[in-house]
Amino acid sequence: MPLDYKGRIGNLIRDARQHRGLTQQQLAELLSTSQSAINRIEKGHQNLSLEMLARIGEALDSEIVALGGGPVHLRVTGPTTLSGTIAVKTSKNAGVALLCASLLNRGRTTLRKVARIEEVNRLLEVLSSLGVQTRWLGDSGDLEIIPPHDLDLEHIDEAAARRTRSVIMFLGPLLHRSDSFDLPYAGGCNLGTRTVEPHMSALRPFGLEVKATDGSYHASVDRRIEPGRPIVLTERGDTVTENALMAAALHPGETVIRNASSNYMVQDLCFFLQRLGVQIDGVGTTTLRVTGCESIDVDVDYSPARTRSRPCRCWPPRS
Repeated sequence: MPLDYKGRIGNLIRDARQHRGLTQQQLAELLSTSQSAINRIEKGHQNLSLEMLARIGEALDSEIVALGGGPVHLRVTGPTTLSGTIAVKTSKNAGVALLCASLLNRGRTTLRKVARIEEVNRLLEVLSSLGVQTRWLGDSGDLEIIPPHDLDLEHIDEAAARRTRSVIMFLGPLLHRSDSFDLPYAGGCNLGTRTVEPHMSALRPFGLEVKATDGSYHASVDRRIEPGRPIVLTERGDTVTENALMAAALHPGETVIRNASSNYMVQDLCFFLQRLGVQIDGVGTTTLRVTGCESIDVDVDYSPARTRSRPCRCWPPRS
């Protein structure tokens, strides 16, 4: 197997493993091999048989390499007129951020038509372990969230937390709930990697300090530190921006966030925070001005974007 192909396949395996929330050691145990062998495979330093590729694909529930399988070309004959309706699902990325943001509210939060996917299920398990009451309202995808007076941070569901990268977005809300807490991290990420350090940089102005321990982030908050100058995000990422927004939401006074993501899921979070009473200017731009609240205790009913069925009427283009 050429080295270039081995490297590409290794990258595919690594991405699929991380998507499943598995460490190299956990994947190795599923395959009855060693962690060092998985490391060599992901770096493209080991030959792979078709049998091993099939076993890895089965373990990760992901087809790493497709062989055969029939025609791959489609012939489309047009033009024609289309009509009908499509039930558009809500955004998974927006829904995940809103679940994390529900920790900011001490009142009842109702989210409409939330995507019922595994990442959402894992976050609900984490919320439940903190003492948050969550329940689906029928089969519509509506979700009710009721927090306790005090979160049970000592008994967070580590297994569920390690299976979703989104748990990193608990840092923004939780820094207002406790002066010290531990947060599990998924996939064996180390503090300082590209996916984590931007979050730390965005939250340090709020007094948050994080140390990596054995499998967890140990977070401590210095209440004497407050954002002064504008916070300039080192990475224009969606989750980084959302974490900074949630930290700013319960910080009285104005917080300016520069180099913010303007993507739709960030806008959805902004609209939700506005419903909670947070003032946000610049939604949809890369500079956000947030005037936070000292506390939030409201009953809110919010529908994420892309919730309604929309008519589909497509006509042939005019010549």
